[in-house]
Order: sequence, then C-alpha cells, then structure tokens
Amino acid sequence: MSEETNTSKETLYYDQRSIALRTVQSIYFVEEHDKISMINLLLNEYRNTQVVIIVKSKKKADALSELLISKEFNATAIHGNHREVQQKEVAEKFNLETLNIIITTDMILKTLELKNIKLILNHDLPNDAQEYYNRLALMKEQGVSMALVSPEDKASLSDIEYNMKAEIEEKVLEGFEATSTPSVKTKKDKKKKPRHRKNKVRKVKDE
Repeated sequence: MSEETNTSKETLYYDQRSIALRTVQSIYFVEEHDKISMINLLLNEYRNTQVVIIVKSKKKADALSELLISKEFNATAIHGNHREVQQKEVAEKFNLETLNIIITTDMILKTLELKNIKLILNHDLPNDAQEYYNRLALMKEQGVSMALVSPEDKASLSDIEYNMKAEIEEKVLEGFEATSTPSVKTKKDKKKKPRHRKNKVRKVKDE
C-alpha cells in the first residue's frame, strides 16, 4: 500500500503547462527593431545546435534567414510560400542535422515533424498562450526556450505567465547594445497592465 502511494506522488504530468514548467525558459527584453541583431549575437553560442526560430510572418522569416546566412549560419526559412515538398526536404535535413537552424511560423512548424530540437527561439510571442506551450512541447523537455520580448509582446507575456502561474526568468545579453528607435509617428500612450498581474487575463485579439 505504501509503495503505491509513493509511486503516485512521483507521477509526471505531460499536459502542455506541466511540460512548460519543467522546461528551461528565459526572456530578453528588447525593442522590436533590435530583435534581429540580438538573435545574431545569441546564436553565436549555438552554431552547431538544432535551433527553431519562430516568427509571426513570412517576411520576418525571410529577412532573418538572409541575415543569418550572411553571417555564415547554417540556416533557412520555411513558410507557407514554399511547396510541401520543400517543407519536407527542410525537415529531413534538420532531422539529419545537416541543417542547424530553421526559421518558420507556428502554422508550418506544426506540420514539419522535427526531431531533437535543442533550442526554441521565440522571435515573436504568440497571441494565444496555448501556442507558446505547444512550441515548448515539441522539444519534449530536451531543450531550452528563449523569447525576445518587445513592448508589443508584453501583453502576450502576461497571459503566458498567468496561465503557467509562474514567471519566466529574465536575462540580459552581455555585449548587446540597443540602438535608437527609428523615427515613427508617435501614438497615444496606452495604460498597460503591469507584468505578472495575476487577477485578470487579458484577452488578445488574433491579428
């Protein structure tokens, strides 16, 4: 009887939230226009690692892929503009570890059947917190997650942490230097919900 009780106490749960809580995660606060340069610096330690970078748009995927290739990273972008056969070829190269870095969107990522992901780099946080947990679950607790959080991403971060009932560790990247914000038309300041506020979940509309 006592042995059964001890076994039940050691049970691991494999829902997305439980997996997220057991996965090593970190966030870096950065302005949107500095994300690409931060990724370039972050990845210097992961040149021979199986990395998936997740972005919200095809345009971002292509721009980031072009930059990383110019810096001699073994990287490629794959998204909805590529044919299914191209997507399968990229996934196969990644699984064989002849390709190290894939830049893609959540929609395509779900179809790639990637193996041995060691680092998920969130260029953008998803609007839906569940999508964030889905990303982490792909690593099967064998890798780490990093997220770049711009002011525009803070509402999504708040929802993710609310649902996890935990705060993600904030880190500062040594050697990174922020640049000045490009001149744009100023918008009226909106009152933003403080980070980690636990009494209400903000619903974010899908873009």
